[in-house]
Amino acid sequence: MKKLLLFLLVAASINVAHSQQSSVHYKIINGLSIAYRQKGSGPALVLLHGLAQDSRIWKNQLDSLSKQFTVIAWDAPGAGLSKDPPAEFTLNDWADCLAQLLDSTGIRQAHVLGLSWGGLLAQEFYRRHPDRVLSLLLADATMGWKSISDSIANARLQACMKDASLPPKDFAVKYQPGMFSDSPPANAKAEHAAILSDFHPAGFRLMAASLAKTNMRSFLPAIRVPVLLIWGEADKRTPLKDAYLFQQAIHGSKLEIIPGAGHVSNMEKPEEFNKIVRDFCSAK
Repeated sequence: MKKLLLFLLVAASINVAHSQQSSVHYKIINGLSIAYRQKGSGPALVLLHGLAQDSRIWKNQLDSLSKQFTVIAWDAPGAGLSKDPPAEFTLNDWADCLAQLLDSTGIRQAHVLGLSWGGLLAQEFYRRHPDRVLSLLLADATMGWKSISDSIANARLQACMKDASLPPKDFAVKYQPGMFSDSPPANAKAEHAAILSDFHPAGFRLMAASLAKTNMRSFLPAIRVPVLLIWGEADKRTPLKDAYLFQQAIHGSKLEIIPGAGHVSNMEKPEEFNKIVRDFCSAK
């Protein structure tokens, strides 16, 4: 009985948190229904979520940063409330879809912040649409699995293809370890587990394929906008050594490390994360 009561209380708290988030809007882009959340006014700040996640991971950023910025957080095609894209969808297509979404909302230029896989997408968005980007903010990001080695990229892809068939709860149990530090806030961990449980198998496979096929390492020195790297000190999925590789590759980039934060540093340490983003974007 006690376990059941605890489960109901956690579920209720997650539902309340979701109900307090910014309302969801929809646009049809190339035949795909794209969901996004928008809040605030001022310079545009675009938030790009990671693999098997959606715009709900940005709740604290939408609430806080919208006081200074027009904050837009989308559900990428194949995630959240957006529709699954066709089987041939690539990282190029996600970047072009994002550009069209911004066109549809009247946003010409924006600060672009990507977390994890969203950081890879942010790099591709800049590569294809450099005039649209005021600055790049890469949080606990990746250059793509192919930047490590072909064998590792292929092994990770094969594992993801298999895991995409897991029941939602089993998928969340498998993929949440390593997302937080060893002592994360309980509410953040519960909210994140609920988001993982809503993953799209088709979208997950396509995003994993984009990670396995991409190596941004040689492109990074060509970036010419201000770049901020935000990293959780306790990130186990893209460890701090990866941040230093980014910093070495991107001339003039700035690195901010959040003590005690894991991979989803924006959820685990939102106040610290938000201050770093606010200070950086306000100075540009």
